[in-house]
Amino acid sequence: MPASAATQATLRSRASRALARRATAKVSFRALLVLAVVALGAYALDQISKFLVVTNLTEGDVVRVLDDVLQLHFVRNPGAAFSLASGMTWIFSIIATGVVVFIVWFAGRIRSVAWSVVFGLLLGGVLGNLTDRLLREPGFGVGQVVDFISTPWMIPAIYNVADMCIVVSMGIFMILTIRGIGLDGVRTSGSAAAGEGTPATDSDSPTDSRSESPSRSDAAPDGLAGPASTESAH
Repeated sequence: MPASAATQATLRSRASRALARRATAKVSFRALLVLAVVALGAYALDQISKFLVVTNLTEGDVVRVLDDVLQLHFVRNPGAAFSLASGMTWIFSIIATGVVVFIVWFAGRIRSVAWSVVFGLLLGGVLGNLTDRLLREPGFGVGQVVDFISTPWMIPAIYNVADMCIVVSMGIFMILTIRGIGLDGVRTSGSAAAGEGTPATDSDSPTDSRSESPSRSDAAPDGLAGPASTESAH
């Protein structure tokens, strides 16, 4: 086997072993740390902003920050995000609790920082609204969520920081999914995998043929030299 082909085979073997070790890695503490920091940051920002609104505004108040571009409109929402499906508070409380439990259980499988941000924003947003439903009036599990951000030029609904975090997490989720980036941060498509160092079938064949061609060209002059030297001897 030519030296170049042997080297390529060794590199492919090492890349495969590296990917296997990455796939079987137990827990990425870096990913868990990013998820926790993002979740806590989103949750804190949501709860602090709601506290300031409840403390300084009366329900129904409208403060025009940037005319019709951005307004503070304090309302209490018994429904889902963006004031949707009012009157189903208990159902949303149960769903939100299930989402939180799932993220906590699933977090150990995440080894990508980008995916950690996705689940961190989702966890922080869901926890923010779930806290309102559990602790605010009229009672446990049926509490009304504090909404106060209004952008009439974009959407008619009134929302809060938690809703924004959930929507942003879904946007990043779609981008990562479309790009084929897995929970370990490696793309699953053939071209992306080749870029990450994983050998692709389409790229292996041309490389091997090019690596073998120099040995054949080197052998050709030697083969021709034999008959030429014999004729000169005669």
